[in-house]
Amino acid sequence: MSDIDETDRRILTVLQRAGRMSNAELAEQVNLSPSACHRRVYRLQENGIIARYVALLDRRKIGRPTTVFVEITLSGQADEVLDAFEREVARIPDVLECHLMAGTADYLLKVSAIDSEDFARIHRRYLARLPGVAQMHSSFALRTVMQTTALPVD
Repeated sequence: MSDIDETDRRILTVLQRAGRMSNAELAEQVNLSPSACHRRVYRLQENGIIARYVALLDRRKIGRPTTVFVEITLSGQADEVLDAFEREVARIPDVLECHLMAGTADYLLKVSAIDSEDFARIHRRYLARLPGVAQMHSSFALRTVMQTTALPVD
């Protein structure tokens, strides 16, 4: 991030909060001309700093209010075991995130479900069939206290 200046940081901060605003609106908010703003955004995209634009959905309004965090311990750490697990977990549509961890669990999954019965379906159909799993512990989120997708760019 050494080639990112304060203006780029302002652009990134604003776009993380409202990625669909027009270039003219963005330029006004970061105090640039529209053409200079467009060039900077284009450069940030070309350099991969802006990876993509997405729509963030309200999970309650689409009927998937339940979030479950699943800690998974594998039977071994060989590359083949890790690769097989990662390949299969990537195919589960209900898994929002999968992180290789340091600590007691090998992986931490964030799973979206309709309710506890739906999670039981996800568990039976997908999670219980993942290769190399020795242990699995699930924790249901009771309430989301804070959530953001915005990374600090200071």
